[in-house]
Amino acid sequence: MFLSLTSVIALTLLAVQNCVGEPLCVLSSSVGSVVLRGSSFHVYCTFKCKCKGSMCSNHPPTLQGHKQLNSTTIYLHVKNITEKQTYSCHCSSPDQYIAHRPSCPHAADPCGLDILVGYPPDPPKIVSCIYETLKSRNGVVNCTWNRGRDTHLKDHFELWVRTGSGNHIEVFNVSSKRAELLSTTFSLSRLVQSILVQVQSQNALGSVESSPVNYTVSDIVRPSRPVLQQPECSSRYCIIKAETSVKIQSLQIQIKTSQEQEWKTHPDSVTLTSSSQAQNISSLEPYRSYDFRARSKFSTGLWSVWSESVASWTQEEAPSQALDVWFPPDVKPMTIYWKEANTSISSGRILDYRVRVHSRNRTIMNSSTGNKSFSGLFCADCKVTVWARNSKGLSPPATITIHRIKANTLQDVRAVGINSTIAISWRKLEAAPAEYVVEWYPEDPNLKEIKWVRLGKNNTRTVLTGISPWVCYEGAVFAFYNEDLVSRTKFKRVATLESAPTLGPSIEKMVEGGKTIITWPELPRIHRRGCITKYTIYLKWHRDNKSHQKLYFARASDRKYVMKDLPSGRYSLMMSASTAKGESPAGQKIEFFVEENTQLPPLLVFVLAAPVVLFLCCLCNSATVKQRFREYFYCLIPEVVPDPANSKWAKECTREKGKMSLQLPSGSAGLIIKEDETIPVNVEELSKQICDTPTSLSSPPLTSMSPETEQTKLLYPCLPYIKSLSQDSDSSDHTETSQDTTVDYITSHGPELLDAYDQEDGDEPMHFVPSLNIFIDPLEFGGKLTLDAVKIDCSDFF
Repeated sequence: MFLSLTSVIALTLLAVQNCVGEPLCVLSSSVGSVVLRGSSFHVYCTFKCKCKGSMCSNHPPTLQGHKQLNSTTIYLHVKNITEKQTYSCHCSSPDQYIAHRPSCPHAADPCGLDILVGYPPDPPKIVSCIYETLKSRNGVVNCTWNRGRDTHLKDHFELWVRTGSGNHIEVFNVSSKRAELLSTTFSLSRLVQSILVQVQSQNALGSVESSPVNYTVSDIVRPSRPVLQQPECSSRYCIIKAETSVKIQSLQIQIKTSQEQEWKTHPDSVTLTSSSQAQNISSLEPYRSYDFRARSKFSTGLWSVWSESVASWTQEEAPSQALDVWFPPDVKPMTIYWKEANTSISSGRILDYRVRVHSRNRTIMNSSTGNKSFSGLFCADCKVTVWARNSKGLSPPATITIHRIKANTLQDVRAVGINSTIAISWRKLEAAPAEYVVEWYPEDPNLKEIKWVRLGKNNTRTVLTGISPWVCYEGAVFAFYNEDLVSRTKFKRVATLESAPTLGPSIEKMVEGGKTIITWPELPRIHRRGCITKYTIYLKWHRDNKSHQKLYFARASDRKYVMKDLPSGRYSLMMSASTAKGESPAGQKIEFFVEENTQLPPLLVFVLAAPVVLFLCCLCNSATVKQRFREYFYCLIPEVVPDPANSKWAKECTREKGKMSLQLPSGSAGLIIKEDETIPVNVEELSKQICDTPTSLSSPPLTSMSPETEQTKLLYPCLPYIKSLSQDSDSSDHTETSQDTTVDYITSHGPELLDAYDQEDGDEPMHFVPSLNIFIDPLEFGGKLTLDAVKIDCSDFF
């Protein structure tokens, strides 16, 4: 009994041991592991132990709806398979009804199967076989073929080669690649005249061969690629040297500039006599970077592969053409612009630009600059000449006249924005100009953004390119009849794309003398979104518990607006900008207070002040007012010279008729006279008839007499005067003229009588200006001279 129990345990352990490490099932397909794409088949799973099985596919495993074939096998029907699939079987729980099978372990490994899906290979199509020669007696043949469609399987290719008329075939194996074109190479003696090639393709679903192709070696032979040396270049040509491994008959060279994409073949193919030959490439442009490449060929066969390209610069020349110079009249300060010369014109690297300002064969200024513009001293009739300079010299001169005579403007100048361009057109003139110039720039011109184009006399339209969207442009069309006569016609502002501005103006306000002045800067270009047509000002205020609003409009060119006579109170103000496509949001809101204006109007001030001024003028003409003014404001009146009629000297002179006693001052230089000594003077009075002649005031001369003349008879009409004479000194042998003695008189006649008097007395006249003071009564003279009539008022001298 004990032995039998031991035997049962041993058998059980042996059964379990047999199951451990072995798959619990077997998976198989009705069509194998590689199937044709789009086919249908069955996958079977047979379990080796007691198990309730299930079937899954893909990663991660997805449970599939299988069917039970028998007690140990389940199966799955697969329809229209298109890609690689992986199937697996799992044991979910033991099956109690399989008595003759051992129980499956709890952690038994599942079983699996990979199904590959693909196509059988297509027949290969041979593209070409090329025989490339080497320096040795042998060459290399390269054969290329098209594999056909992708089979999604691992393909294997074999190249079969038969040389000459023999039956020997060489086989060359080619590994599978995903590329559409496959190739392989093999060595071939140069003695072989012909070859026959064929390609076989095979995979798990089948095998197929290409059609055999027979080649004549001389038809497929080609030399190896040439090697180019560094070119030697002048300004107009380059010398190319090519090296080849064997002697060739033809060499083809292609060139292109560094900016070009396509190669251009040099027109002539050269027959070479050696393995190294120089080729002259002409008709090149100065100061250009050129790329060169070459290929070679035998007398028969194929062209070689293109060589590696080499690059070289041609040398410089002096610039060949004059600059395109322009003078826009709207730019301040006055500036001359020129376009940067392209490489074909500059013929080298421009070092600087020379500028000369001259007028009527006279040089006003010479200058040089590295910029493409020049602002300098321009005269009214001057001309400006510009040269471009490189290391080889100067370009031809380009001259432009600063000021020109205006001609009649063009008619119907129109500007229309189309997509990213602007079309400009105008009516053709009867008298055709020599050329047209179209100028355009953004409405706030930047020096670098001014552009222009020159057109022939038969043009009446042009299309401007390189236009930025959402930018407002303006410009003009110039018609040049000669160097001086030109017309200028502006076209309206235009933009290629427009919308409502994205921002309103920022306002600055100022209240000044009853006026509210608001100013605003120009909107940034990025926010304008086209051409501004107007500005709208929104003014709001509250009065009588009501809200009021008033709109003001300003032109697109305005940057200031004045609002007059606003009633006192608190106001708020906002602004917006508009284009043809709409109005922007309102800008920042500002508030301000207008105070009540207490100043009188100018007209009212004038009306009130006029009567006061007239009244004061009347008072000034009154003698009484003058007298009162002299009494109370005597300190303001200049000092008056004493009246000679009230002096002691005058009273003594009137005591005895016909004689006058003069007493010199004690301080007279050169005279020794006692204080009580008097000097007798003879005075002769003229008859009343002579002195009764009416007189007028003039500027009287002042004269001194010599002592020898004591009495003088007047031979001319009366000249009222007072004259002092110096006497001969008793203590001296010579006569001395008094330095302090003067003669003052008033004459009523012209300068001719004074000259006669001066000639007789031998003295020089001195002029005296009479008083015209309005605060002193005017002097009146009769026909007889008295001392009262010779009062002297010198107030005007002060």
